Amino acid sequence: MPLTPLDIHNKEFTRKFKGYDEDEVNEFLDQVIKDYETVIREKKDLKERLDQLNERLGHFTNIEETLNKSILVAQETAEEVKGNATKESKLIIKEAEKNADRIINEALHKSRRIAMEVEELKKQAKVFRTRLKMLVEAQLDMIENDDWDGLLTTEVDPETEYEKEAVENNY
Repeated sequence: MPLTPLDIHNKEFTRKFKGYDEDEVNEFLDQVIKDYETVIREKKDLKERLDQLNERLGHFTNIEETLNKSILVAQETAEEVKGNATKESKLIIKEAEKNADRIINEALHKSRRIAMEVEELKKQAKVFRTRLKMLVEAQLDMIENDDWDGLLTTEVDPETEYEKEAVENNY
């Protein structure tokens, strides 16, 4: 068990015939007691300071652990957000591809329908042209007919024509 200042103060030495000077020994012991008390006080202060520092260290260790956990949670959340964004982008791309395919198919269908309508209009134009050609040829045949020559050479008496008309119309 360590010595206390009181142990040092109460220490009695046996006396011998030619021993040490008692006052000198007592002065030395008083100095040792003071120094020993100072060392004990410093030790106590240092222990308190050590306890405070250990408490702060524990506090900062807790903060560090909390921050590390927060960082891990943030990293996990970031990975989750990144994964969700990747999934969503893939879904958007698939939807866009479907829409593009649908639009292309609709355009092809419309193009085919228009091509068929154009072909139908071409057929109708050929038929119309053929009919018009036949009509014009028939009209030309009528114009080139010899009946016109007879009309142009026949002379009409204006009075007889007027009388014929009046009889026909019952005047």
